[in-house]
Amino acid sequence: MKTSRLAVLALATGMTFGLASPSLAQSSSSSAETYRLLNLFGDVFEQVKTKYVEKVDDKQLIEAAINGMLTSLDPHSSYLNMDNFEEMQVDTRGEFGGLGIEVTMEEGFVKVISPIYDTPAEKAGLQPGDFITHIDGTAIRGKTLNDAVEMMRGKVNTDIILTIIRKGEQAPFDVTLTRAVIKIQSVRAEVKEDIGYIRIT
Repeated sequence: MKTSRLAVLALATGMTFGLASPSLAQSSSSSAETYRLLNLFGDVFEQVKTKYVEKVDDKQLIEAAINGMLTSLDPHSSYLNMDNFEEMQVDTRGEFGGLGIEVTMEEGFVKVISPIYDTPAEKAGLQPGDFITHIDGTAIRGKTLNDAVEMMRGKVNTDIILTIIRKGEQAPFDVTLTRAVIKIQSVRAEVKEDIGYIRIT
C-alpha cells in the first residue's frame, strides 16, 4: 500500500511539473525576447547619438521614446516629464499668474489664439491672430513656446511689454499689460435681450 501511495504521489508530482514546465519555458522565452528588444533600443539609441547629423539630447530622446510607447496604446495616454507635469498642475488648478491668453507658435512667433475673458490680455485689446514678436524687448524667434509662456508669467501686479504685429497695422506696436491672477472659468453665462447665452471652454 505504501508503494502504491508513493507511486501515485510521484505521478501527481510529475504531472504538476509537466504542466508547469511549458509555462516556465514560455516565460523564459518572453523575457529573452524583451531583453533582445531592449538591446535593440539601446543599439538604435547609440547609433542616433553618434551618427545623427546634429547633436542630440539624451534626455529628449529617451522621453520621446517613452512618450511614443505610451501614445501607441491609445490617444489618451502620454508621458509628462516634471516640467510638463507642473504645467498641467497649474492649468488644472484653474488659477495662475499671467496675462490670460491662449497661444500657439507659428512662423517663429507666438500667435494669439484668443484672449481669455476678463483678463489683462482682453482688457489690453489683444486679438486672435496677433503675433507677439518680443517680450520686454527680448526677441521670441528661436525660443520654444514653453520658453515664451514662462517669460510672460511672473509675479502678480508686475508689468510686461509685448511687441505685437497685427494684420492691417503698418508697423509693430507695444502693449503694456499688468500680470494678474488668472481664474479660468470653464462655464460662463449671460443674458442679452432676454436671450440666455452659455459659453463652455
